[in-house]
Amino acid sequence: KEGADFVMVKPGMFYLDVIKTVKDNFNVPVFAYQVSGEYSLIANAIKKKLVNEDIIYESLVGFKRAGANAIVSYYADRIDKIIK
Repeated sequence: KEGADFVMVKPGMFYLDVIKTVKDNFNVPVFAYQVSGEYSLIANAIKKKLVNEDIIYESLVGFKRAGANAIVSYYADRIDKIIK
């Protein structure tokens, strides 16, 4: 009844469909939260050379494609270096 300033979806990576649904049906900003488990999954896959570091950028782009207005991620402090 009072409304919300935004809706946060967490964990975000596994709920891209929820991000899209919220974005399409409610008139509030949608935040995606890349939780520690998702960070650990990506970091360990990179460490074991199962994927390269491009996966970091791609995981964040996936949130934007789904409709997230903002992303909270453990990679936030280094995404500028990853993009360059």
